[in-house]
Amino acid sequence: MSLLNVGARALMANQVALQTAGHNIANVNVAGYSRQSVALETVAGQYTVNGYIGKGVNVATVLRNHDELLTRQAAAAQSVQAADTVRAQRLLQLQDVFSGGTEGLGAAINDMLNSLGDVVASPTDITARTVTLTRADEMAARMRSAATQLQEIGYAANEQLASDVNQVNTLARNIAAVNGQIASARGNGQTPNDLLDRRDQLIRQLNQYVQTTQIAADDGTVGVFVGGSQALVLGTTAASLSVGASRLFPGSGQQALYFTPANGTPMELSAGVLGGGEVAGLLQFVNGDLVDAGNQLGRLALGIGMAMNTQQERGLTLDGNSGTPLFAVPAGASGYSDNPGTVGSVTYTDPTALTASDYEVRFTSPPAGVVVRVSDGKTTNVGDFTAGVALDGLNFQFSTPGVAGERVLFQPFAAAAANIRALITSPRDLAAANPVNAAMGSANAGTLQLASLQVTGPGYTPPPLGDATSPPAFPGGIQLRFTAAGTFDVLDRGSAPPTTLATGLSYVPGQPITIQGWSITLQGTPKAGDTVTVGNASDPQYGGWYTRDAGNAQALMDLRDLKMFDESTLSDGYASLMAQVGTRTQSAQYAAQVSGSIAASLEADRTAVSGVNLDEEAAKLIQYQQAYQASAKVLQIAQNIFDSLIQAVGR
Repeated sequence: MSLLNVGARALMANQVALQTAGHNIANVNVAGYSRQSVALETVAGQYTVNGYIGKGVNVATVLRNHDELLTRQAAAAQSVQAADTVRAQRLLQLQDVFSGGTEGLGAAINDMLNSLGDVVASPTDITARTVTLTRADEMAARMRSAATQLQEIGYAANEQLASDVNQVNTLARNIAAVNGQIASARGNGQTPNDLLDRRDQLIRQLNQYVQTTQIAADDGTVGVFVGGSQALVLGTTAASLSVGASRLFPGSGQQALYFTPANGTPMELSAGVLGGGEVAGLLQFVNGDLVDAGNQLGRLALGIGMAMNTQQERGLTLDGNSGTPLFAVPAGASGYSDNPGTVGSVTYTDPTALTASDYEVRFTSPPAGVVVRVSDGKTTNVGDFTAGVALDGLNFQFSTPGVAGERVLFQPFAAAAANIRALITSPRDLAAANPVNAAMGSANAGTLQLASLQVTGPGYTPPPLGDATSPPAFPGGIQLRFTAAGTFDVLDRGSAPPTTLATGLSYVPGQPITIQGWSITLQGTPKAGDTVTVGNASDPQYGGWYTRDAGNAQALMDLRDLKMFDESTLSDGYASLMAQVGTRTQSAQYAAQVSGSIAASLEADRTAVSGVNLDEEAAKLIQYQQAYQASAKVLQIAQNIFDSLIQAVGR
């Protein structure tokens, strides 16, 4: 009987080994499956006077080939890879918005500015003026189109965020359910290998969306935590995540991830504690990359619109009227406060000083506080916000101070590109002419020549008109009268006799002379008594001279060389924007490649321990088959011996 028991035990043990090898082969392509192996143990021998006689073999358990550390490291690395990959994918979409070539926004800006060359060459050519206005309208349309594409990318990213969060909640519930099954199965004293594999795979899938940490409990369940310490799964209970507008600045468009405990109140999770996962990558894109790109585009639209509007308003139209704005651009923006009682606004003062960033005002001891430039964290201390704060070409204003600890977010450029549009449709309304003209004295004996004349900016006062009918007659205009080669006086000829405005001013050839908001540049050497008169172009004594002048059109075209976008010129502003988006995209792609390589390496290490090798399993099948056949032979021999014994006893 002992031999029979030895054979039977061996037969059963080898059958289990064969079944386990077959189970490994069957699950070779199942994601997350860990290779299993049979642990055999020798049955304690039976004591006899002749020594201990072996009683065969038993199956101790079925082992799961699994390394907990490698599994967690691989899951964490895959989480980081998922965040980097989804951000790189979205940035590639963003890069497509800011493309180059003839269809790009940069080409539209340059075409508009270059078209002014024909107006300069022929100020009365209606066709040339029409082309310029058409180019301006096309530029504004491409600005709006780019802003619309950014909105669509943001909408798609938000939809993916919502979908990912739904996946997280589904996986959390499944993990909680498997936790319950594992706790029940462990009651029999054995490890439910396949259920453990399923739970690990669910956790790996969960880490694709949000990075987690796990803590094992004594009953076999695993607690899954997000955001550092929030229990997404605890035993058989699952909490939930949701995505929505940030509570800090409602209405600003900023997105946040919310954690809701079972039967609890949602709480906003800080983006800094999320770690990896698609959700973290998408939040970084939506709240960071997309906002920065929108600010870059908005600053471009606002800067071009403000600069061209200012110069357009300095000129005269074909009908002799002062120019009106070329583009509709916002005059300012409201702030988003965490205290509804505080109302703040920002207006634009200098297009050449704008920085593409959001700004946050923080009241420390009202009305004092600080202004934080969000793009780089630069902080500016302010003593009294109610007096207005000038910073980076902006003016921050509050009708009433906030309360201590209050924060107000300003997004000065968020809507600029979406709302820009061309305002002028009639070619006659293009202000191509200078509102001032210059004439050299007919009796000049020196070599004075006019190099340039234009209205330069704030504080412009038109030269006085002349009066030829009311005695005493006066010619009008502002006259520069040279007293020597290097000095001159300034005379206001809007009255009789003229009024002296300044005397003994220094003259340097090629150096601009600025008076009352206009600037004249002269070349050559004057003689004493030489004069230059700057007159009002709309003065009737000059007739229709302004219709043949293109000084302001030249000034509009010269704006392309104006430094205004982080030391880039107006015409190079779009190229700078493309470079910044492209650099950020390349950096994100590189990060995705690096994190992908790390994740692949760790997954390979995990698979080396847990993966199924078909060649190895095939060899084991042969080994266990031969052992099974040998065990069956032991049973056959035991039966023959038993039969012979029965026959002998029966005689």
